[in-house]
Order: sequence, then C-alpha cells, then structure tokens
Amino acid sequence: MDRRLIGSTPKLVCEGAWKLFGPGAEEFLNARGGTATLDEIGTAGLVSAVRNVDLAVQAGESFVVMGLSGCGKSTLLRCLSRITELTAGRITLDGRDLGSLSRDELVDLRRHKMGMVFQHFALLPHLTVLENVAFPLRIQGRTAAEREARARELIEVVGLGGREQHFPRQLSGGQQQRVGIARSLAVNPEVWFLDEPFSALDPLIRSEMQEEFLRLRNMFSTTIVFITHDLDEAVRLATRIAIMRDGEIIQTDTPEQLILRPANSYVEEFTRRIPRAKVLTVGSVMRASTNVETRPSSDSVVRVDAKICDVAAAVLAATGPVRVANSTGSVVGSLDRETVISVLADTRSR
Repeated sequence: MDRRLIGSTPKLVCEGAWKLFGPGAEEFLNARGGTATLDEIGTAGLVSAVRNVDLAVQAGESFVVMGLSGCGKSTLLRCLSRITELTAGRITLDGRDLGSLSRDELVDLRRHKMGMVFQHFALLPHLTVLENVAFPLRIQGRTAAEREARARELIEVVGLGGREQHFPRQLSGGQQQRVGIARSLAVNPEVWFLDEPFSALDPLIRSEMQEEFLRLRNMFSTTIVFITHDLDEAVRLATRIAIMRDGEIIQTDTPEQLILRPANSYVEEFTRRIPRAKVLTVGSVMRASTNVETRPSSDSVVRVDAKICDVAAAVLAATGPVRVANSTGSVVGSLDRETVISVLADTRSR
C-alpha cells in the first residue's frame, strides 16, 4: 500500500456482505445464522453473487477488485454504491451506514460524493459532449455558467478540447469513454467507482486509457474502486488488489505481496503469469545492509521503491552491485546482477 495511506481511517468499509439472488434469500440466510455453503445456496434455488465479504478501502487508495467472469466483482461494486441492495451485511462511507439512508439521502449522496464509470459508456445520444459532461451538475441544480465552465475544464483534462459540440455518435469508442470519465468527475467525487471501464476497447486504446487513468488519479484526490478481469491492468493500476472467487474475496494485498506471499494455491496460480519484474520492487529482492556510506552518488544508486523492470538495464550494465537508497537518500542495501537476472528469468518462464 502507498505509505501515505498506512494508518489512515478507511473511507469505505464493507462488513459481512452477502448478495443472493432469488425468492426468500434473506430468510434463507437468516435461518442459517448468516452463513451458507455454495451447495446449500444452489439446493435452495438461489444464485450466489457476493458471500461474506469484508474489506476496507482507505482514503485516496486505488483499490482493484478482480477475478474471472461471474465471480461477483461487478455485483460487489453495485452493492458498495447501493445500486444493488445487500441481502445481509453493512457498508459504510465515512462511517455512515448506506443501508440506513432514505431514497432522497442516497440520491443526494450519489449526486455529490460518488462518480461512476461503466463498461458501456451510457452517454445520452441526444446531448453534445459538453452537455453530457455537464449533466450531473444540471441534476445538482448548478447554474448554466457553472456547468459549462466545469464541463469545459474537464473536457480539456481528458484531451477532448475542440469536440465540445460533437455528439456521441461522432466519437470513437475511446473518445466516448473519455466523455464518460469526464462526466463522472464533474461533481469532484470523493469515491470513484469504475466497472471494467476499458474492457470494450481495443488493446491499443485500452493501454492509452490506462495511462489516462493514471494521470487523472494523480490529479484528483479521490478514493477509487476499480473492477477488472484483466490481471495486467490490475497490477498496473492498483494500490491493492482483492482477488474474488465464487463471490468470496480470497486475498487482499499489494500486487507485490500477492506474488511473494499468495494466500493459497488458487492465488498462486492466478498470479503466475504476472511479469514479476514489473511488480517486484528493488526493496523486496535487494541485499539489505547499513554498512555503507549514507549519501550515495546519483550515478550509482537506485531507489528502494523502484520496480525491477525500471532499473534492470542500469544494474546489468554496472561493474558491481548497485547501491539502493530510500526516499531520504540513505543507503539501505545493494542490488546485484545475479538477482536481477533471476527475476527476469523467472518472468520469462511464466
């Protein structure tokens, strides 16, 4: 996790969340003391989507939920935003129980604190780009001048300046998703929900949109819950990743720890194809040492939090071990060619 998040108060908390589809689901779960196996759920003619999920998303975090199709990740996101009602459990935002909110309170919360982006762009076809982006502000009752100013600002941010008067049908898929992203940011949301927003795009555009997402994440101080089935995307975008299977969260951790300390054989197999050099940091594989000078020269040092893929060339070109420094410039260890080669070779074998 990003060090600035450690010890912070969770922004969004999910406790004992269940979502079962079918008649009598709540009664079925209550009769079993709030728990049930997959076999019991199936025998009762119910469909299990989310099963006893606990998670806490820290303020400012990019929290990615991933798993295979049908594992329940999109349903979980809809429960977190209360688009879908829980069968059992509790979800809080800033300590406020979402299940206790009235319809009007929930609508107000969504209008002012939540932004949502979905796989299908859901733009209003009869509105221009400018009008689509300004639409949430119109719902808020903001003045026309305020709406236009904010919409134009965000259109520039997502790189669509000059297309304000275009209609969705005149845009490419990637451009339409940029409009959707700008619209979701119009209210400056405290929590930003994204449900597989790039999966409908071709690989090149998808990569570009991931870069755009990373840029926007650094511009806006918002808490992010991002759903994807793509492991590479999750690793690239996440502060932490929750891996789901059959409605349960199997493990929640940083991408690096998922590789180094998988909770079970499923997680180990699931993460097997992750390019380790793109995930492992220097600090996770270096030789720790304090018996070195405290202020290294800039041409012989790598950062402890750098990814192996970013320092491999420099380490392999060095005549000996390269010193590793922390954020204050103090040397905390060394990294040698053999270690880097080992990580790269393991990456190639996956």
